[in-house]
Amino acid sequence: MLGQIQLQFFLLFLVFNVNYSASSQISDGITVRENPFTPKAYLLRYWDKEIRTNLPKSTFLLSKASPLNAVDSTTFAKLTAQNTLSSVLPSFCSAAKLFCFPDLSPSLEKHDTDVKFAVYLDKNFTNYGTLRPGGIDSFKNYSNGDNLPVDSFRRYSRDSSGHEDRFSTYAEEANVADQSFNTYGTSATGSSSNFKSYNDEVNVPNLRFTTYSADAVGRTNEFTTYTENTNAGNQEFAAYGKKSSGSPNVFTSYGKESNVIGSGFSGYGERGNAANDTFTSYGDDGNVPTNTFNNYGDGGNAAVESFSSYRDQSNVGDDSFQSYAKNSNSAEVKFSNYGNSFNEGTDVFKGYGEGARGHAVSFKTYGVNNTFKNYAKTGVTFAKYNNVSSSTSPKMATTSGSLVNRWVEPGKFFRESMLKKGNVMAMPDIKDKLPKRSFLPRTIVSKLPFSSSKISQLKQLFHAADNSTMETIIKDTLSECERAPSAGEIKRCVGSIEDMIDFATSILGRNVVVRTTENVNGSKEKIMIGSIKGINGGKVTKSVSCHQSLYPYLLYYCHSVPKVRVYEADILDPNTKAKINHGVAICHLDTSAWSPTHGAFLALGPGPGRIEVCHWIFENDMTWTTAD
Repeated sequence: MLGQIQLQFFLLFLVFNVNYSASSQISDGITVRENPFTPKAYLLRYWDKEIRTNLPKSTFLLSKASPLNAVDSTTFAKLTAQNTLSSVLPSFCSAAKLFCFPDLSPSLEKHDTDVKFAVYLDKNFTNYGTLRPGGIDSFKNYSNGDNLPVDSFRRYSRDSSGHEDRFSTYAEEANVADQSFNTYGTSATGSSSNFKSYNDEVNVPNLRFTTYSADAVGRTNEFTTYTENTNAGNQEFAAYGKKSSGSPNVFTSYGKESNVIGSGFSGYGERGNAANDTFTSYGDDGNVPTNTFNNYGDGGNAAVESFSSYRDQSNVGDDSFQSYAKNSNSAEVKFSNYGNSFNEGTDVFKGYGEGARGHAVSFKTYGVNNTFKNYAKTGVTFAKYNNVSSSTSPKMATTSGSLVNRWVEPGKFFRESMLKKGNVMAMPDIKDKLPKRSFLPRTIVSKLPFSSSKISQLKQLFHAADNSTMETIIKDTLSECERAPSAGEIKRCVGSIEDMIDFATSILGRNVVVRTTENVNGSKEKIMIGSIKGINGGKVTKSVSCHQSLYPYLLYYCHSVPKVRVYEADILDPNTKAKINHGVAICHLDTSAWSPTHGAFLALGPGPGRIEVCHWIFENDMTWTTAD
């Protein structure tokens, strides 16, 4: 089909015998010539038509235009219209420079000796190690530093005996990792698994442990520094250790210092015998960690669960324990220093210990803002329990210094008075952490579904399996794009530069210019402010800011920002005074509609409506203003 469409387009091109080429000056002395039928050539003409300034076009923005040639663009546009684009997804993603997960390679099913996996990625380990007696498999530095690692461990070590699995620095510093452990270690006897430094410092990890170690006997599982320092990830433990016997699980420094980490324990240890689980420093120093324990230890016998320094000193955070240890026998649960977040979180205990026999539950120095519903009436001890009801507005942190800086990076927010020549200040990490992608041509993106109501079509198009990372990415981005705008906000998600131009000019008029910070030099360092210029004469103005969203193709969340001042500033090395960057900063003068728990107020103080808040435009983000 691809070849036929391409031949038709080529013949059409010959019939017209076009000798014309589109040209457009995008910067002083540089002229770019394009085949007039390419998406980029169309964009250049559209820019000239819609934007009425004599300023050079932005090389920064044009570098993100679709790289498709004329033939491929027409081919893929036709397939999109026919709803058959999914059949050529790998070639489409490659040609259009999109973010797509690879289809997994064939399974490695059998092995007779100990195996060490290093420098592997994107593998399907199905039935691997099944029925194997003894032996050690080691995954060390597996998928490390990879962009978009996808691995599947299905029925791995199932029915094995004395088999040891080691995952050491697995997928460390990876971007958007997707790992699935389905019926891993099921019915194993006397074996062990060790996850050490697993998915540390990963951006958007998605991990699924389904019926992991179910029906196992004497199997030990250890998670040490698991997903530490990660960003916006999710872990799901479904039926983990279900009906197992004497199988201890240890979670140490799990999710520590992570940003918006979510964990779900569903049916964990259900009907288990002599389960022994320890959560030490779980979710410590986390930013808005969310953990759900559903039917955890339900119907278990003689289980011992210990939560020590769980979610300690984290920012906000929410935990839900539903039917935890319900109908269990002789269960012992200890909560020590649980939920002492420096900004008040929420904990819900529903049906906790209900119907249990001979149980003992201990809460020691437990946090605030908790709900206990249908809780066991006996066998419960509260020591130093901070039962303080929340006020009508969220509690603000009074802690300063290093505690706040864990989650509000120095320099991420600052006051307008800091933008003075010669001033030395911290610059946050402004580096773009998202996968590199390109915009799609309007002829293609306009034909693609983009709605939560079309999620099944989108999953089919981008080969997103149920509960996969790609499904989560698509759903999350659609949810954000479909969210009702905040007070005074006008917003739109755009998947083509033409759509972005339309939105910016609809707000600001056609005399517009787009700006971004020049590079990432000075990131996470002390910098000195050099020459500084206020855009539009430094007057209060409005702008359209556009921020990247994670999606298969390049997508920006653009929104109008009223009552701002925008600045350009030379950024200098504070030691040599040499210019290292040219930054763009925006100062929001009206913060009255912002949340009291916004990071800006944790770092700068007062609260909504009482101060202005400034920040740099990060790498690959941008702001549109009227041209001076």
